[in-house]
Amino acid sequence: MSTVSELVTKQVYKAISVSMNNKQLPQSAIPDILIERPQKKEHGDFACTISLKLSKILNMNPIDIANIIVSNLDSDGIISNTHIVPPGFINLTLDSNWLSNQVSLIINTPNQFTQSNLGNNKKIQVEYVSANPTGQLHVAHIRGAVIGSTLANILEATGYEVQQEYYINDAGNQIENFNKSLALRYKQLFDNNIEFPEGLYPGDDIISIAKKIKDLEGSKYLELDAADLESTLGLLGKKIILSQIESELHLLGINFDTWFSEKSLIDNGEFQHCISVIENSGYTKKKDGAIWLNTTKLGEEKDNVLIRSNGTPTYYATDIAYHFNKFKKRSFESVIDIWGADHHGQIPRLKKALTLLEIDPSKLEVVLVQMVRFKKGAITEKLSKRKGTAIPLTTLVEEIGPDACRYLFLSRSHESQVEFDLDLAKKQSSENPIYYIQYAHARICSILKSATNKNIDYSECINNIIYQEKSELELIKKLVEFPEILESSSKNLSPHYVPHYSFELASQFHLFYQHCRILDDDPNNLDIVISRLLLSDATRIILNTCLTIMGMTSPEEM
Repeated sequence: MSTVSELVTKQVYKAISVSMNNKQLPQSAIPDILIERPQKKEHGDFACTISLKLSKILNMNPIDIANIIVSNLDSDGIISNTHIVPPGFINLTLDSNWLSNQVSLIINTPNQFTQSNLGNNKKIQVEYVSANPTGQLHVAHIRGAVIGSTLANILEATGYEVQQEYYINDAGNQIENFNKSLALRYKQLFDNNIEFPEGLYPGDDIISIAKKIKDLEGSKYLELDAADLESTLGLLGKKIILSQIESELHLLGINFDTWFSEKSLIDNGEFQHCISVIENSGYTKKKDGAIWLNTTKLGEEKDNVLIRSNGTPTYYATDIAYHFNKFKKRSFESVIDIWGADHHGQIPRLKKALTLLEIDPSKLEVVLVQMVRFKKGAITEKLSKRKGTAIPLTTLVEEIGPDACRYLFLSRSHESQVEFDLDLAKKQSSENPIYYIQYAHARICSILKSATNKNIDYSECINNIIYQEKSELELIKKLVEFPEILESSSKNLSPHYVPHYSFELASQFHLFYQHCRILDDDPNNLDIVISRLLLSDATRIILNTCLTIMGMTSPEEM
């Protein structure tokens, strides 16, 4: 289904074509038509600047061009009123009859408004969270998790075939440190005199895992030498942590389609195959016993190590192999990685490496997620996992609930830092946006239930209902924005559009509720009652869709 902006654009384009065909305007190529929503409602629903563009091409007065275009707009189309403003702006108002018809369309054919074919079944992967399996998830991980899962929902709703993946970083130096930390914590449970050196993981989560292993297996692993102890406990610890991470993500309604192991790339030979392909490209060199990629020849400031002098791969090398697997082995047409903003420097060098593997780097999109700041009262502190002071995901969800968690992390652009206000998130009032949105949904459900109890049948849409009240029409205008919001979120990889729209829609419904009486026992007002019940139900459908896309519940009572 075309969005409202697209429909308006088509109407204007058609009017220009008619004007040229009947020689009111000289024949010319028609430039791109930009349709925008004015900031002030008195300027109409849309504004168009095409007259100004055409004036330069046709050498005519833009006001004259605007008048000609307006005279050829369809009289029975989507546009009812127009207003021309110097130096040549055309302000357009949507037709109330057209708007009224959209209510029954939303109810009878909701998929036209809640889904899109934008993606045309394109196979796409969204990889997110991918935290090292070295401890609990914490607040900084939640933002990427919520953004990734919501973006995946948006892409599915816009016609993409989406796979959600968690990349298990189980083959690097951090895993070695985790194994050493866990082995020492395990040994400390039997000998308090064992020291824990700086540079390892000091968090309580490591101690908790060590205790779980002790509870399950006792002291049996103390017989192993240091290397075997670290390796054995590392595998057990990884299994425990991944199970824990999966359970923690379930608290936020997040389920991955695949969990992909970095170590598997090395074990099955894919990593070495990828490195061989790169070496055959002629862009590698050996220096100080290590294998380097000549990224300076590809436009980077410095070369990068692929294989260290001790034979172990760098994270950069395994990341290249991982993306080689995504594009070449699994044939994803597009890949979206959700990364922390501190990894921004890795993007150019990764894309340069992809060109050597004959992979179009434009097929890889990286969404950078900014850091989280945590506010409780007047204190704001940056979270740091390595100091063992991070707020665990489970603690946060227990404190404010999964819906509030998801909304607050979605409510700002991923490019902006977030100051997380727990006090606001816990409020059950209109100050709390998610409560406000869910309350609108619950209020509608209550109204519809009351109508059913009064034996008011609104299931059959009445033909030729015309909405006339300002608050009715404003609510419908907000409803028909949704397909555009959905597609814009998908195109721009910006899931925060949805919570913003949801809040605006809830606000518009609350205004409608205040100004228009929905239920009325007077039989003479039955048609009005039914029309407003239908409008309420259409609002419920779109609100429910928004909440579902955001991974939140749609309560029927609160």
